[in-house]
Amino acid sequence: MSRPTAIVLVSGGLDSATVLAMARADDQRCVAVSFDYGQRHRCELEAAAALCSSLGVADHRTVRIDPAPLAGSTLTGPGPVPSPDASKIGQSIPATYVPARNTVFLSLALAMAEGEAADRIYIGANAVDYSGYPDCRPAFIEAFQEVVDVGTKAGVEGRGIRIEAPLLRLTKAQIIAEGLRLGVDYGLTSSCYNPAADGKPCGLCESCMLRMAGFAALGMEDPRLAVWG
Repeated sequence: MSRPTAIVLVSGGLDSATVLAMARADDQRCVAVSFDYGQRHRCELEAAAALCSSLGVADHRTVRIDPAPLAGSTLTGPGPVPSPDASKIGQSIPATYVPARNTVFLSLALAMAEGEAADRIYIGANAVDYSGYPDCRPAFIEAFQEVVDVGTKAGVEGRGIRIEAPLLRLTKAQIIAEGLRLGVDYGLTSSCYNPAADGKPCGLCESCMLRMAGFAALGMEDPRLAVWG
């Protein structure tokens, strides 16, 4: 009997690495998909490839998207990436929000899922230690699940495709702990929104701050930082 297929969104960051490991642990045949949408932190795509190789995922696809419709963010357009007060992260929607990004990504993953006869789509959305993006919240995941159920052949015929967001209500420390249990090498991941040309994280953007706080809560140093000494 063949294993069930899962489409896993893999950005190359800490959260998606953990989700990929979780999907593998569930004995899914994983099809990993990353998106090149003109993001300034494109080194995350190299990280995604390294992660898939490390976790034994042979089917890794990178989908290129015209960046024009996703403009309006400091991650896809001009303007500085903000260095916020750590205590205020998540209280409002920051300039790093990419318009409708997860809606676009999940829609493409959904099309892929139907084509691959997959029954699950995994996404590393988190609404606890996060930047405040509306498309990372439980209400969004629930609403997109309804779209899946009523707007696809699989949904209408009762075969169903489930949106799995297992990190949704976990803290960053809990996410890291789970990934370590599953053997994730976080030194391969890249979370920074404003990395140097060689991929070195800035340590000042909201993503870096959340990541560092997660490792600190576990009494650990971020292994990504150890790459640069």
